Amino acid sequence: MRKDQDQSPPSPRRKSATAAVAAKPRVALVLQGGGALGAYQAGVYQALHENDLTPDWVVGTSIGAINAALIAGNPRETRIDRLREFWETVAHPDAFDLRQVPDALRPWATRLTTLDTFLRGTAGFFRPRPLNPFALGLPVPPDEASFYSTAELGETLSRLVDFEYLNGPSGIRMTVSAVKVTCGTLVNFDSRQRPLGPQHVMASGALPPGFAPVRIDGELYWDGGLYSNTPLEAVLNDEPRTNLLCMMVDLWHADGPEPRTLEEVQTREKDVTFASRSQRHIDAYLQQYKLRRAAHALYKRLPPSMLTQQDRQMMEELGADSTIHIVRLAYAGRDWNMASKDVNFARGSVMWRWEQGYQDGLRAIALGKGCPFSESETGIVVHDLPSGDTHDRPEKTTERSA
Repeated sequence: MRKDQDQSPPSPRRKSATAAVAAKPRVALVLQGGGALGAYQAGVYQALHENDLTPDWVVGTSIGAINAALIAGNPRETRIDRLREFWETVAHPDAFDLRQVPDALRPWATRLTTLDTFLRGTAGFFRPRPLNPFALGLPVPPDEASFYSTAELGETLSRLVDFEYLNGPSGIRMTVSAVKVTCGTLVNFDSRQRPLGPQHVMASGALPPGFAPVRIDGELYWDGGLYSNTPLEAVLNDEPRTNLLCMMVDLWHADGPEPRTLEEVQTREKDVTFASRSQRHIDAYLQQYKLRRAAHALYKRLPPSMLTQQDRQMMEELGADSTIHIVRLAYAGRDWNMASKDVNFARGSVMWRWEQGYQDGLRAIALGKGCPFSESETGIVVHDLPSGDTHDRPEKTTERSA
C-alpha cells in the first residue's frame, strides 16, 4: 500500500523540522457520501479493524458521516457489531432470492426492490411523509420540506452510537460536513471543537428534496455532499501539520461511457455530481505547501537580530514539513448502471458491497505490508488501489510534486 518515494537522507533543516512531527503517522479515514453504496465503506473498515489499523480520525459526509459515527462512537470491541446492525436494519428484503433467479433477471429483481424502497422507505432510516403538502407544491415548515421523514434515523443513531463515548477522551476524533441552507457555506462539525450528537450526523446526510434540512443552533443544514462529497479538504487543512496516512474511500465514478438512454444519462449525472474532487483539493494543498516553504526560506534569510519571538514561532510552524500518504480505494461496482443505485438498499446488494469493501481493504493492506511510512519533499504521495477483482495488478503510485 505504501512505497518509499524519497530514499535520500534528509537535509539538516529537514531533520530539525521533522523533530516536531510524530514518528508514527496518524491514520485518517475519509468516507464519501453515497447512500446505500456506503456498505462498501463498512467492509473497508472491517478489513482495517481486523488488521489493527484503527484510524485516529474519521471524516465523513452523508452516509459516510453515519458510518463515521458508528466507528468513532463505539469502543473498539463493538464497532463491527454496530456497523453490521445498522446495515442489517436498513437493508431491504429482496423481492426475490437473487441466487435463485437467472443473471438476466437480477437487475429487474433489484429494480423492483428499489421501487419498494422509494414507495415505503426503509426501516430505521427514512419513511414517506403521509398526506404530505410538500409533495403537492404547498408551503410547509422549513424543517419538514422533504418527501421523507428521517425521524427513524435519529432513533437508530441514538441506539447504535454512544455519543458520550464519542465526545469523551477515549473516542476517535470525528468530523462531519454539512451545508448551511441560507448561504451555501460548508461547515465542518468536529468533535475536537464541540460535542457532537445525532443532529450533526443527520444534517450531514440531509439530501434535498428527499430529506429535510436539520436545524442546529438555529441554522438549517443540508447534506455536505451538495458542496463537496469527498471531505478530503478537512484533512488537508488540519493544523498542526503532522505525518498522516489517509485512507480515502470513494463510492462514485468520475469516468464512464457516453450515455445513450435516459437512465444512463441520470446515472452519469449522479456520478459526475458526486464523484471525488480530491485532485482539486490536492492541487490546492500543494500550492499552499509551496508557499509555506517559500515563506520559511525568506524568514531564514533575515538576520537573527531582526526576528521577533512571533517571527521565530511562525518560522518554526512554516518549517514543520509533513508528508501525507493518500490511499484511494474506489467502489468498483457499476450496479447495472442504475440511476437509483444509491437507493438500492436490497439486502443482497448491501451484503455484496460490504464484501467488496472488505476484500479491497485486505488487498490494500497486503500491498502495504512491510513498507514503512516514507517522508517526502513533495508533501503528498497518492496511491491508487486498482479497482475490480484482479489481484495481481500493481498498485499505481503517484508522487505529487510541489
